[in-house]
Amino acid sequence: QVQLVESGGGLVQAGGSLRLSCAASGHPIRTYAMGWFRQGPGKEREFVGTISRGGGVTYYADSVKGRFTISRDNAKNTVYLQMNTLKPEDTAVYFCAAKDETRLVITEEHYDYWGPGTQVTVSS
Repeated sequence: QVQLVESGGGLVQAGGSLRLSCAASGHPIRTYAMGWFRQGPGKEREFVGTISRGGGVTYYADSVKGRFTISRDNAKNTVYLQMNTLKPEDTAVYFCAAKDETRLVITEEHYDYWGPGTQVTVSS
């Protein structure tokens, strides 16, 4: 069983940056593929990006590619989402998720564990 807790959300102006953290407990995440998702106001939850268990491979949604970067520190049992050049349309609750899997995991249905989310609001 893995417990996930996101942090680092907040209010930022357009063009600014934020770094989200996802701290895991209950089990080492080194065998888990990790993902980030988001749910904007009135929208369904959508894929943001994913990172392989070793951290060597990442994959991003087109909407964030080149602006967002996922990294992980397995020694700290933590995954990060660095968000740069933020836009108002990035406003959402951001969730991290974990799946005991060797491959990247893109679809939310395949993830086993989820955090409660952290709010990110980007003002124009």
